[in-house]
Amino acid sequence: MDNLIQTIAVYALPVLFAITLHEAAHGYVARYFGDPTAAQAGRISLNPLRHIDPMGTIVVPLVLLFATKLMGGGLLFGWAKPVPVNWGRLRRPKHDMLWVALAGPASNLLMAIGWVLFLRLMLSLELIVGPQDFWALMAQAGVQVNLILMALNLLPLPPLDGGRIVFSLLPARLAWRYGRIEPYGLVILIVLMMLGWLWPLMLPLLKLGQWVVGGFL
Repeated sequence: MDNLIQTIAVYALPVLFAITLHEAAHGYVARYFGDPTAAQAGRISLNPLRHIDPMGTIVVPLVLLFATKLMGGGLLFGWAKPVPVNWGRLRRPKHDMLWVALAGPASNLLMAIGWVLFLRLMLSLELIVGPQDFWALMAQAGVQVNLILMALNLLPLPPLDGGRIVFSLLPARLAWRYGRIEPYGLVILIVLMMLGWLWPLMLPLLKLGQWVVGGFL
């Protein structure tokens, strides 16, 4: 139990930062491209309470973390309350959708790099004495959580960010046909996870993120 409590303490801040900045990034970029909906709703904020979804941010990650610790399996992920974006208010809706969608995963990649730089700083100041030091574990968790969140959201499945990116890049007729998948996207995601196919699909994106982050080690 003590080990589980320590793990929760290690992951709490990385998870909160990961989902908060991910969602705020969507809202900020949407405002930049002409849609103030998220700003008007107070969602361009670094306050985690504005973005937390009780089920996706707290319950699901804790259950998966518990399963990982006790049963040797599981996948740590979760979600926050989606930032409201009115795609029709963007200056060039189909074109600008790409940048709004990309902002979230890009923020997670930058945060993963930030945790690596934090680790290097703590090591240089000799504030970390070994790989099992609390701050070292937190930095490693920060990299892990952000790369998983980045990879998950880049899967080309609406309503994930990767689905929005694909929609933006496809010709109009194909894009609208592709968009019809969206009502079933989360169900497809759950089925992929239950069948054990989700991790293999995420792995190439994770390796790409690890390669980028590795340049800052």
